[in-house]
Amino acid sequence: MKKWLTKDDEASANVSYPGARPLEEHIKKGLIILDKPQGPTSHTVDAYVKQIVSIEKCSHGGTLDPNVSGVLLIALGDTTKLMPILLTVKKEYVGIVYLHKLVAESEIRKVCDELIGKIKQTPPKKSAVARREREREIFYLEVLEIQGQYILIKVGCQAGTYIRRLAEQIGWKLNVGSQLLELRRTKSGQFTEDQCVTLQDLSDAMASSDENIIREIIQPLELLGNDMGSVIVGDGAIVNVCNGSPLYVAGVVKVTEGIEKEDIIGMFSLAGELIGFGTALMTSDDMIREKKGIAVKTDRILKVKK
Repeated sequence: MKKWLTKDDEASANVSYPGARPLEEHIKKGLIILDKPQGPTSHTVDAYVKQIVSIEKCSHGGTLDPNVSGVLLIALGDTTKLMPILLTVKKEYVGIVYLHKLVAESEIRKVCDELIGKIKQTPPKKSAVARREREREIFYLEVLEIQGQYILIKVGCQAGTYIRRLAEQIGWKLNVGSQLLELRRTKSGQFTEDQCVTLQDLSDAMASSDENIIREIIQPLELLGNDMGSVIVGDGAIVNVCNGSPLYVAGVVKVTEGIEKEDIIGMFSLAGELIGFGTALMTSDDMIREKKGIAVKTDRILKVKK
């Protein structure tokens, strides 16, 4: 539960509360937490969603290979403007690694522990990015089960980490060959596989034309801000922020505790509608205490009705 610090008692807003948006607008500012099946590419899934929802624009956050299943965030309509935020969130995976030779369990666990932290990776040949060595962070690498040459692992990592390459790195450090046999994404940022819906769920909901069912499947984009610091912006500052201006402290009404400089935070209207994301240039306490200065540098903005 977020704890708020109050700077201003402003109490009115001229935008609609996200939950009260008309269905058409709700869809255009929607987010689908999809359980991607094995088989189609992530771009093919986008095409399926556009056809099912009858929407011109949609995009995914964090590509999954065709044979990988799990959490794939699909942004609809206006929400696609926020895709850079979805692309940078932390990920979690569960996978099966096959070792080409038997290795003592103690050695396997030791090597997996050694791979936690900053590691170097070169993208595979088939990747869409330049094949230059780059650094990525492994937040945790748990060995869930070992059966002979098969290892079941759970990995929490920085966006852009190649789990297939990580599986190979486990083998390299053990001085045996290794490969990733199966992989499933279980988390993308704050979103987990327990929250996922399937393409069939989406198709059934849209075919039903039942507004309540559709709203259960397509979530409001405001969910993106649940897992980060937040600032409530006064009515008078919203237009300037939406036009690219930074958020000055005079426009801050409330702010969540614990924000540090350089944090990516969500900016919301008084009615709870997401305006966009920005980089904090002050701490929470400074935003409340200071009388002038820039509180947030705007990065990604959605237009808000006035």
